[in-house]
Amino acid sequence: MQPAVIAPSILSADFARLGEEVDAVLAAGADWVHFDVMDNHYVPNLTIGPLVCKALRNHGVKAPIDVHLMVDPVDRLVGDFAEAGATWISFHPEASRHVDRTIQLIRSSGCRPGIVLNPATPLSWLDHTLDAVDLLLLMSVNPGFGGQQFIEPVLGKLGEARRRIDAAGRPVRLEIDGGVKLDNIGAIARAGADTFVAGSAIFGAKDYAATIRSMRAAIG
Repeated sequence: MQPAVIAPSILSADFARLGEEVDAVLAAGADWVHFDVMDNHYVPNLTIGPLVCKALRNHGVKAPIDVHLMVDPVDRLVGDFAEAGATWISFHPEASRHVDRTIQLIRSSGCRPGIVLNPATPLSWLDHTLDAVDLLLLMSVNPGFGGQQFIEPVLGKLGEARRRIDAAGRPVRLEIDGGVKLDNIGAIARAGADTFVAGSAIFGAKDYAATIRSMRAAIG
């Protein structure tokens, strides 16, 4: 399995001082910056777009930016986020009319593609996409809002996804997003995740560095 990655979700950051917040979590030991992009169409919330990604790059952020598109349609935003400095772009396959075309579009735009499966979305999507993507993101809450509780049955799904990835023999990252906290991140890691999105658990903590150290210790 690949080295663990901790990716704080800026959805839980203080947007009045976003550049400082991102600098602080990266200085505290975070690996990636996670972008939750919601369109009030695919999900019932509206968040951020490519301009925020570009602003963070202009601010001096060098870390990988992990863009999770909760939008429908998908393709229109791929090029905009690639130009804005995204590293990874993942999307929900049911929000794309031509899933393989969207994966190819992300890669040809210079970014690394991923697909996202909601808690009730079957792993059968991997039958025709696992060989083409670099990341699989499993949602452990229903998408649309931060601060939700982890949906426990996703642990079993995570284990099956890990088995599929290992059998494929490709270095596909297995990411988890939703309700990840200090008290469950160890179990999530044991189930097979190697990339961990945490929003309120990090940005809601008084000491970012201590929280991230504790998460890494729990991951083992």
